[in-house]
Parts: sequence; structure tokens; C-alpha cells
Amino acid sequence: MTRLAVGARLLMAVVVLAALLANAVGAAQYGLLAQNLSYFTTQSNLLFAILLPAGAVMAAQRPPWFDDVRGAVAFYLVMTGIVYALLIAPLDELLRWDIGWTGIVQHRLAPLAALLDWLLVARRRAAPARRILWWQLYPALFIALTWGRGAVTGWYPYAFLDPTASSWAQVLATTAVVLVAFFAIGAAVHLLEGRLTPRRSPARSAQRAVP
Repeated sequence: MTRLAVGARLLMAVVVLAALLANAVGAAQYGLLAQNLSYFTTQSNLLFAILLPAGAVMAAQRPPWFDDVRGAVAFYLVMTGIVYALLIAPLDELLRWDIGWTGIVQHRLAPLAALLDWLLVARRRAAPARRILWWQLYPALFIALTWGRGAVTGWYPYAFLDPTASSWAQVLATTAVVLVAFFAIGAAVHLLEGRLTPRRSPARSAQRAVP
């Protein structure tokens, strides 16, 4: 990995962490830190901010499992951007940029950066398609815990998961659509790994290794 790529990763990590910290401080002032940490957006961005410097450190000799984790985080952030645009943000907000810098970072910049990172870093092995399934575990667990906590506290991070805002039938129907979308986008992310980076043939790689 070039110095430019390492620098870009570290800079992106700093920007995402700054946005997370700014939101956390603002939420803590109103006693809402726990709620802030309960958003899928916050959690996926935090994972990305941790993964970026780790990827820079392990660029030369990253273990096989690390690429699967990178894919999971890229997938979660892509879904963060899509779900926010389609289910959470008002329709007139999609073409606006006056949504606060932390919103731009977490809902637009980070998802795009995660996807580009996934597309630009060449894969080192043919990854099994079954990873698409275990990528779904975290979103499914997030939804289950959100409903469990909401049943106790009455607070839900997203309206489409809140049965008190509509009905359980509506919530379950919307959740089913979201989970289908998660699986479809997960499959797409799996297939797009390293697609923007030309792969070297074994012969060429061996030739370059000869002094």
C-alpha cells in the first residue's frame, strides 16, 4: 500500500472519529449518550474508523479473515447510506447539503469511502459466498436487541422499527423488505471485492519477484 493510500485511510479515520465524537458530546449534554450509541449509523461508522488504521497497519500481510471483516463493514456502511436515504431522511434532503457536517460524514462520505476502499483493494483469495450469510448476523442481532430494548424503554432509534408509531404488522413488513435488501446488497458487495484494481497474473507476479 502506498503512503498516499495509508495517509488517506488515516485521514478518513480521523474525520469519522471527529464526527462520532461531536455527536457523542452533543448527545451527552442532553443525557442521550446511550441513545446515540444505539444507532446503527453510529456503530457502523465506529467499526469503520477502527478498521481503517488497522487495514493500513496490516496492508502488507493481512490475514484472510480481515478481508471478510472489511467486507462486512463496507456492507454495513453501504446499507447505512441506503436505508438513511430511503427510509429515514425526508425526500427533500437527498439533494441538499445543509444537513450538518456530521450527518454528511456519517451518512454520505463514510459509506462512499468504505465502498471505494472495498473496490480498490485487490482481493487475495476467492472468498466463499457463505460470508454473505454471516454478514447478516449483526443487522439481525441489532434489530432483535432494538425491539427488546424498545419494549422496556419505549424508545426506538428508527421509526420504521417502532411498532408504537404504526403497528407490528407494518414494522414486520418493512423489516422483511429491509432484510431482503440487506441480503441483496451483501451479495453485491461480496461480488464487487477489488473490482477496480486489475489483478496480476501469477506469471507476472513471479516475474516481478525475480531480481
